[in-house]
Amino acid sequence: MYSLKKYSLLLIIALTGLFACKKDDYYLDSGLANPYFKGNVVDYLNAKPFYFDTIAAIAKLADMENILKSDTVTFFAPTDYSVQNLIVWCNNSLYNNGYDTIRSLQDVPKEIWRKYLSFYVFHGANQLKDYPQIDYSLLINFPGQTYYSWDMQPMNIGVVYNSDNGVKYVGYRQLSISYIPDISRPTNWMTSMVASCNIITDNGVVHVLNAGHNYFGFDANKFTQDVQAAFASSGK
Repeated sequence: MYSLKKYSLLLIIALTGLFACKKDDYYLDSGLANPYFKGNVVDYLNAKPFYFDTIAAIAKLADMENILKSDTVTFFAPTDYSVQNLIVWCNNSLYNNGYDTIRSLQDVPKEIWRKYLSFYVFHGANQLKDYPQIDYSLLINFPGQTYYSWDMQPMNIGVVYNSDNGVKYVGYRQLSISYIPDISRPTNWMTSMVASCNIITDNGVVHVLNAGHNYFGFDANKFTQDVQAAFASSGK
């Protein structure tokens, strides 16, 4: 893993082309990943630096590394692709509003990294079979279920039963996770799908989100507002 002190935005941006041409299979094809990994969740991230070295660095900055090493967890793993997109979005807004931009991961306060990384971490080790069905066109019948993430953010998790040859619910099954910005509006969600599920580690389960998960933390605007407020209070 790259040294945190040297991990800069330039490196994240430089990887953009590689993400586009090298990683599609991992993002889009459920089942490519080996379901068993000898090691904890952090070991898994470190074993695949091409996809997760930024996420592993954020876990350390957020003081969540020990949780992902030692506690029994389910981790819906975002990829470095989503962090790169988020920082580009955030920096455009910071620049337009006269603030310093993010030049390294350390520029973002650890409390902010913790807030957004915790959206993806859940108590217990849950595989696809442990989650209920969800049908986004028929939520009244198949609503998935609300789960609270590590720091008590409500999230919806469910399994999409896809169609096969026009027959509903008999096709392949795919996990989804949704951020619920406002619990009083429980269907105003930001949803991402899982590309590779049921990766069993020594201390839990990893489900890797696909390339449709564009922004780490789900809501790029809220992340940007938090960073801007932090920079404003520090005089940056």
